[in-house]
Amino acid sequence: MATTNNKTQCSVCNKENNTYNCKRCSNEFCLPHFTEHRQRIETQLEAIINDYDQFQQTIIQQKRNPYNSSLIEQINQWETNSIQQVQQTAQQCRETLMKLTQKLINNVERQFTELSKKLKEIRQKNEFNEIDLNHFQLKLTQITEEFLQPSNISIRQDSQEFIKKISVISSIESYHPIQFAISTATIPKNPITTSQISNQSQVKQKPIQTKKSKFKQSAITVAGGNAQGQKLNQLRYPWGIFVDNDKSICIADCYNHRIVKWKLNSNKGRVIVDGNQNNQLNLPTNIVSDKKNNSFIISDQGNRRVIRYFDQTQEILISNIDCYGLTIDKNGFIYVSDYEYHEVRRWKQGDKIGELIAGGNGQGNQLNQLNSPTYIFIAEDYSLYILDHNNHRVMKWKKDAKEGIIVAGGNGQGNSLRQLSYPQGVFVDHLDQIYVTDYRNDRVMRWCEGDEAGETVVGGNGQGNQSNQLNGPSGLSFDDDGNLYVVDHNNHRIQKYEKVLI
Repeated sequence: MATTNNKTQCSVCNKENNTYNCKRCSNEFCLPHFTEHRQRIETQLEAIINDYDQFQQTIIQQKRNPYNSSLIEQINQWETNSIQQVQQTAQQCRETLMKLTQKLINNVERQFTELSKKLKEIRQKNEFNEIDLNHFQLKLTQITEEFLQPSNISIRQDSQEFIKKISVISSIESYHPIQFAISTATIPKNPITTSQISNQSQVKQKPIQTKKSKFKQSAITVAGGNAQGQKLNQLRYPWGIFVDNDKSICIADCYNHRIVKWKLNSNKGRVIVDGNQNNQLNLPTNIVSDKKNNSFIISDQGNRRVIRYFDQTQEILISNIDCYGLTIDKNGFIYVSDYEYHEVRRWKQGDKIGELIAGGNGQGNQLNQLNSPTYIFIAEDYSLYILDHNNHRVMKWKKDAKEGIIVAGGNGQGNSLRQLSYPQGVFVDHLDQIYVTDYRNDRVMRWCEGDEAGETVVGGNGQGNQSNQLNGPSGLSFDDDGNLYVVDHNNHRIQKYEKVLI
């Protein structure tokens, strides 16, 4: 432990004397202080040995009774609190359900009275069309179903826990011998910068059109066309469509209560959402693709809701809404038209109340009003194009605008090139040309903003089922090659008008 040295200075008292060197700490001590130093070290060693023995006893006790710990007590307390919370919530739900049931009965009775009054009014005025009749029939069906099997009262079990989730978190790994060492992190010599990452992938831009497209006037039937029915080669009053990148067509087959997909050159479709199973759909009117989330967004009009469908499951996004048309922007925000409240709202994920984008100032024909809007289209600059159905016009609402501008029709109902009659579908191309399905005039028109009149693109040859005729066109879309697809609603088919190469 120590060696004797000639007279040197003690590291404690600083006096010169015969000293002893401690090889462990390399200090010099006189004899009294060396003895004291030695006792202090031995005392520290005894304390460490005593702590070691006590900890060993703790380990032995814990192995004998593993349930005797503060963590187990926390779990037991969580169990007790959770059971109490479940019981309280169940009782609250019972009381709420009783109040809602009575409110539902009163509400159904009020709706039925209002519907009867409106039906008498339009019958006396003799001003109605097919869309109005479909709407009244739908409303009566909804009221009946709502009374017998209320859809706006249900028991929902959220995927997000209302009881705080408990779990055991551990970072215990396999045993490694304790080593007294200092580790250092390695920094890459040439880190990748943000700009380098963004330059590795360039967005492929579509070629910009420079000329107005022309189309063959005789169409090819690419879906349905075999009379109305529910077979896989038939459709029944389809409404909305979209064309996928592989030129397959997804169709809201409204009166068959289903979504069907027809592949290119196929003579029959495949049901991808069947409303006849578990009442998944009721009179769907529109469908859009949300590629970001690998899903479809569907206007489930008969069930007064908008749903997301993916992997054979569906999620209700918006409830209690009379929606015919919807669209989605590049940020994934969903725009929904409300036929009943004469407005369009934008919904972000998690919203309980959508943001008002257009209308919302009551039913009317002023620039800040709408009258039963149906289908809608969102442009790259977030301008919203709205089929203002009963005003026989197309409205454009720029981003954050307080009122819209008329970009097609708006000159009363009629069949001139300045007029529309109950327009249904709308699409805007890269030249900002507005394509509109003119429902009662059995034609598709093209308008440019600022023009006093539009031009007939296809149809307009009288109501019929020939290849150059339409009967109540509704939805429309384009494929990547610029071919035009039109929903020939009353002919129960989808027509493809090939683009003419110039």
